Amino acid sequence: QVQVVESGGGLVQAGDSLRLSCAASGGTFSSYVMGWFRQAPGKEREFLCAINRSGGTTTYADSVKDRFTISRDNAKNTVLLQMSSLEPEDTAVYYCAATLSILRRRPSDYMYWGQGTQVTVSS
Repeated sequence: QVQVVESGGGLVQAGDSLRLSCAASGGTFSSYVMGWFRQAPGKEREFLCAINRSGGTTTYADSVKDRFTISRDNAKNTVLLQMSSLEPEDTAVYYCAATLSILRRRPSDYMYWGQGTQVTVSS
């Protein structure tokens, strides 16, 4: 089974950009659909975006589709989340997740999760 580890979080100011990385190991990375989620204090885990096995198809939540970009490099077993025009409302723990299913948006459809990386956006 695959293990995933997120990195790249931190404290940024409103309007800044940030790139998160997710490194996968222990499985055939190209077999997995990959997704990014986030969870703010007191809120449910929120779907952000997902990318299919080849990287040719992506899907985004409406709240981030004009600001966030997901990509993957199957040769490096990594998936990236490029975030721009960050807002204080983007403050959350960001999670990378993997599934053997097709492109999905529900957290329950993803079997493998990282520990998350904190993103804090100050105003």
